[in-house]
Amino acid sequence: MFRSIAKRSFGLASKSFKQPVRAFSVHEHSSVELFEQNGVYVPRGIVANTPQEAFDAAKKIGGEIVIKAQVLAGGRGKGHFKNGFQGGVQFAKSAEEAKDLASKMIGQTLVTKQTGAEGKPCHKVFVVERKQIKHEYYFSILMDRSNNGPTIVASAFGGMDIEGVAAKDPSAVFKVPVDINKGLSREQAEELAIKMGFEESTRSQAVDVMTRLYDMFIKTDATQIEINPLSETTDGKVLCMDAKLNFDDNAAFRHPELEALIDDSQVDSRETAAKKWGLNYIGMDGHIGCLVNGAGLAMATADIINFYGGEPANFLDLGGTANEKTIGEAFKIVSSDPRVSSILVNIFGGIIRCDSVAHGIVNAAREIQLKIPVVVRLEGTNVELGKKVMSESGLALYPCDSLDSAASKVVELCKKELAKNQA
Repeated sequence: MFRSIAKRSFGLASKSFKQPVRAFSVHEHSSVELFEQNGVYVPRGIVANTPQEAFDAAKKIGGEIVIKAQVLAGGRGKGHFKNGFQGGVQFAKSAEEAKDLASKMIGQTLVTKQTGAEGKPCHKVFVVERKQIKHEYYFSILMDRSNNGPTIVASAFGGMDIEGVAAKDPSAVFKVPVDINKGLSREQAEELAIKMGFEESTRSQAVDVMTRLYDMFIKTDATQIEINPLSETTDGKVLCMDAKLNFDDNAAFRHPELEALIDDSQVDSRETAAKKWGLNYIGMDGHIGCLVNGAGLAMATADIINFYGGEPANFLDLGGTANEKTIGEAFKIVSSDPRVSSILVNIFGGIIRCDSVAHGIVNAAREIQLKIPVVVRLEGTNVELGKKVMSESGLALYPCDSLDSAASKVVELCKKELAKNQA
């Protein structure tokens, strides 16, 4: 399941770096339950927390079944577990086989193309009835900034990597912008179903699925619903065979029932800690930690770090209500990443005062006995007082007056630290 740092090849997001979008994801089995509640057609499935529960679920469902590892990452079928077992999606012909497969998944760590080498823990599996498939399609709804609203992305080629389909034949991927004030009409959905190749006998079902998914997308404040594949079965049914949902966490206060579905074991522990302090944190792959106030300034900071040849290790937005305590906690969160070799603090002090920022940084650096260099660029309220606090701290802090000089300096220091660690 891909977290909404969306990097689709349809021109829907910036490609300069992993652009953070405030969203949270839920497991496939939870997505399926939500589909059922909203009248969307899905195969029968039962979640199992132990191999014995997988056995009981398979007995209850009967016939051939599919065992799916429940981790928040795509590419499960081609992934591998750290115990050597291959594939997070398996077929079983009996309850005994289902139990055996579940025993090799539950309690293990699954590594996929989306998890990175560290993988993600698998605490449960989803036991689903196996359907005979006649054709697989792709269908998704996501928020499109260029359209200022929802856009449907669909294709007649499902069950595979949609980016690969788009790269091979862009005309095979259909995009349908939807007026958020009017919603998705049955006429629009039927026109899309025809383009996708649904036969007349199943077209009405396909339209029902599309319109109900769209209604659910709006009702739940979703940022993405992805069905891959949306399948036509040999017995004439149109079913959502795989469910991936992301929701806007700015709207979480309206949906406590959805927020309760979040599995913290699947989330970066730093993100969980940041949320506790009202901070917006997303881990990335670089070596330069970033501590910035304001999402726009944070993205500009990441861009200029890239420009000078560095890679940001995170996105962290302090917001406008941070205080000395939360700044200190933010600093601890950023520096807790073992990949971070230098830190750039870029603060424009309007609501937040520069001296509070300085005190927070100094106190946190002393508490954790920070060993890596920190470049600090402060502007705004009490900036001179903030600089005085840092200069008198006796710590290895590098003040800069411009973002250009700060980015250049932090990249230079990062490269020196990396070279020193490799020596």
